[in-house]
Amino acid sequence: MQPDTNAQPSILVVEDEPDLGRLLQLNLAPLGFKTDVAPDLAAARRGLRAQERVLVILDLTLPDGDGLDLCRELRQRQDYTPILILTARADETDRVVGLELGADDYLVKPFAIRELTARVKAILRRVDLARSFQADPQQRLLIGDLVIDPTSRGVAVGEQRVDLTATEFDLLLQLASNPGRVYTRAQLLDLVWGGSHGSQEHTVNAHVNRLRAKIEPDPGEPRYVHTVWGVGYRFRDPRVEA
Repeated sequence: MQPDTNAQPSILVVEDEPDLGRLLQLNLAPLGFKTDVAPDLAAARRGLRAQERVLVILDLTLPDGDGLDLCRELRQRQDYTPILILTARADETDRVVGLELGADDYLVKPFAIRELTARVKAILRRVDLARSFQADPQQRLLIGDLVIDPTSRGVAVGEQRVDLTATEFDLLLQLASNPGRVYTRAQLLDLVWGGSHGSQEHTVNAHVNRLRAKIEPDPGEPRYVHTVWGVGYRFRDPRVEA
């Protein structure tokens, strides 16, 4: 069953606590998107097959399995619908695994509604930005064998197209648009994720690791995205730096 592309894009909340599901629906309504709630993984899969989603808010501990499995499934079939994990599992290992599997953000329960809506708005702004680009070949970045096209949000290494999540692309574009500039992790959180992340700088680390795995010939010896120890990251342009 293919998603109904004519239906209005909506947010899917995968949450088995009915009261919390209703609370999220109430507080996401002002953003202008219809919000559906799926109480388990089976309902979430049906909801994703039935309709296009602008965002999935995903609990991890569900009656019929682990939300990380759904995250993994979506990314393996190259579905890059943004995912915000919302869970009581505060262990750093769960957080890092979720981000490395392709989640765009991770928020631990209990949470402040204002922080949740701030993070959702940041993700939706990136979605809107992707749709607003006008075709302009002159905006394309050609760096070594790396091609970055902001108009289509496409990336290729050599002649091989690379599939990035929305957040991975935004991170790459931020770095590559300013080669040589050193960004702290806190700066990247503000610029790419829209702030409201406190000290969760391992969010940046996890996304950089995933980005390197996709664009670097040897992720262990990165050609493009370099670590500046004790500070953050910078993008190296091999045309300029020998």
